[in-house]
Amino acid sequence: MPHNGVIVLDKPADMSSARAVAKVKKLLEAKKAGHTGTLDPFATGVLICCINQATRLARFFLQGDKTYQAVLRLGVETDTQDVTGRVIATSAVPDIEPDRLVVILKGFEGRQLQLPPVYAALKHEGTPIYKLARQGRPIQKPARTITVTAIRVTAMDLPEIGLEVTCTSGTYVRALCADIGRALGCGGHLKQLRRTVNSGFDISQAVTLDDLARVAGGSDRNAVLIPMGAALEFMPTFVAGPETLQRVLQGQLLTSAHVHRDQIRKPADRSRDDYVKVVDAAMNLKAVLKVRPDDKGYDYCCVFN
Repeated sequence: MPHNGVIVLDKPADMSSARAVAKVKKLLEAKKAGHTGTLDPFATGVLICCINQATRLARFFLQGDKTYQAVLRLGVETDTQDVTGRVIATSAVPDIEPDRLVVILKGFEGRQLQLPPVYAALKHEGTPIYKLARQGRPIQKPARTITVTAIRVTAMDLPEIGLEVTCTSGTYVRALCADIGRALGCGGHLKQLRRTVNSGFDISQAVTLDDLARVAGGSDRNAVLIPMGAALEFMPTFVAGPETLQRVLQGQLLTSAHVHRDQIRKPADRSRDDYVKVVDAAMNLKAVLKVRPDDKGYDYCCVFN
């Protein structure tokens, strides 16, 4: 029987996200596997891995907010804006009063434009721009709109500052650290990065590759595999009866006469009112529906037998 669901992996350092997913796929003997948001090789933490049929759910996790634990190293700038890069400038680190630091960090909160690093996985004419940068042909992509919900200081031992950053998808924490360093007048780079939250999944739910290797061969693997319906906890839920389930499995038109609005259960937070997940009485995911703009029916996003 195929195993479908989500693994919250605690990605180790010095491993690409693609390689980490490949290891998960092999351990679980899965036919398909994919992740929903790249972590740089030196970074650790939450990597959402979708297994088998759950790969069809990946799009629903791509835009979720993220939280990171970061270490900013002041006084040293690198070409990649992180610890893996070549040093391009150094500067003395001034005494920084905690109150001044808080004020400066507040200036980086909110909706803003951010220039992506030239060493990034974004593509230019089909080629990742980090490869072009390594060839001496850096490409600067246009600034993108991001939102930094909060930045707080977790430690301060100059020249290093520990930060917790909560932000929208697409935010480059290393670019943020480089900008903070410049604002402090001495430059800086991202020394360490750990993602602790991604699209509602927390590091406390994560398993390591070693954990997975210990349970992968037996029935215990289900203990670490989050069922597809449970993985979409942020989505309103409709428990369908036999007649509606039959319509779903046949891909027939669904209206409010079949999916009753007053029977849709909405989560306490992180609600996505534009989508509804359809489950059976045992809470097995059967479909994800998108609410039509006219509010008179639903379109199918995906159906599961």
